Amino acid sequence: MSVRNTITDRRAYRSLKPFNVTDDLIYDLGECAGLSSSCFNNQPWRYVFVYDEDMLKNLHTALSKGNEWAYDASMIIAVFSKKDLDCVVAGREYFLFDTGMSTAFIILRATELGLVVHPMAGFSESKAKEVLGIPGDMTLISLLAVGKKAREINDNLTDKQKESELSRPKRLDFDQYVFLNQFS
Repeated sequence: MSVRNTITDRRAYRSLKPFNVTDDLIYDLGECAGLSSSCFNNQPWRYVFVYDEDMLKNLHTALSKGNEWAYDASMIIAVFSKKDLDCVVAGREYFLFDTGMSTAFIILRATELGLVVHPMAGFSESKAKEVLGIPGDMTLISLLAVGKKAREINDNLTDKQKESELSRPKRLDFDQYVFLNQFS
């Protein structure tokens, strides 16, 4: 699959079905993440790949209402970092940007492999960090639900979530986010 096709095919579906998580898959995704660029090659990203059923159930307790669909994910990847692991240039903190780029590599590689990765913001950071043993000084940026796309829309989705499963949510018009030569 070309990079362009992978980007086009990527969708954050919520109707997931289980798949077999292997050590090879985790290594593949983690290795791709590690190939991302970062400020002075600091590589500030950190990931916990959670696939053990009991650990997933514990992590589910940190999810917000409305993210119950993620209980069907076979794996959840915790994405975290901290400012001290990366550059701060003229007040610009790069750790979030660099970790985001690395995470995009995971998402694109998983898409290429036929998986769905859905980043989530709806969770209790303190509860998730407690469950996963992530130090308090780290920023838990996102949780990524990973699964296979289910053929049928899951019943546990809200009406709005079901609607977004059927077609890609509307994107901004090109001229709303791309400007030529200066912002206008």
